Amino acid sequence: MSEKPTGDATPTATDCPRANGMPMLGMGTWELTDERTCPEAVATALEMGYRHVDTAQAYGNEHLVGDGIERSAVDRDDVFLATKIWNSDLGHDDAVDAAYDAVDNLGVDHVDLLYVHWPAEAYDPVETFRAFDELVEEGVTERIGISNFEPDQIGTAVAQADHEIFAHQFECHPMLQQEAVREATEEHGIEPVAYSPLARGEVFGHETVSDIAGAHGVSEAQVSLAWLRERGVTAIPKASSEAHLHDNWASLSLQLDEGELERIDDLDAGRRMVDPDFGPWNR
Repeated sequence: MSEKPTGDATPTATDCPRANGMPMLGMGTWELTDERTCPEAVATALEMGYRHVDTAQAYGNEHLVGDGIERSAVDRDDVFLATKIWNSDLGHDDAVDAAYDAVDNLGVDHVDLLYVHWPAEAYDPVETFRAFDELVEEGVTERIGISNFEPDQIGTAVAQADHEIFAHQFECHPMLQQEAVREATEEHGIEPVAYSPLARGEVFGHETVSDIAGAHGVSEAQVSLAWLRERGVTAIPKASSEAHLHDNWASLSLQLDEGELERIDDLDAGRRMVDPDFGPWNR
């Protein structure tokens, strides 16, 4: 990981810490499906300094994300681009086809990280990772990842994949800290990545988070993102407006002391914002 940024200046791309080459603050694109807003937001984020963009087959916006990357002045090779294969396409042949479709939709020749979106429906550890391993060997993706796995499923995935599982994406924020999942992820040398890092807006107005934010003169979003970074977790908050993109990006300059970090550690309430019936914790 690189050194943390300091000072009040707006962070640059080089100020963003990296976890084994992956920028620890990225742009999430869930629900960004407007044909004008999504590409503009992606291009704005990249020009602001973001170098990590996350999308998914299920979001229905891979082509729009690709348009945004193309519009920006940032070279594709400088962008860490991740997408995910949906549950119904996790059989071997379907996964291979879906991955090729994804890079076509994105308008790129490969992605930097390809995730299993959920361990559900057609997911089969043997066949799914046989496909993902082939996709690495064929150059469709540089890395493979998992998302929404429970601790025991992480070990099974590691055992079945020939290539290293690089990252595990799961919901994580002050109200859902996922200690067991984080521990299992890190024990296997996998990078943790938090989606919904602002708890779908629930961090705003939260007494403790707001108190810490007020002490620093920053937003609650910045506090949540800084806490995740300090705890070694990459965050991919969704944002579409320039103001929200800038506010999230400014979190790279926020330094929380150990007392503040511990106050946030005490907020864990096991509160999920994303809880589908097929979630492995519901089985």
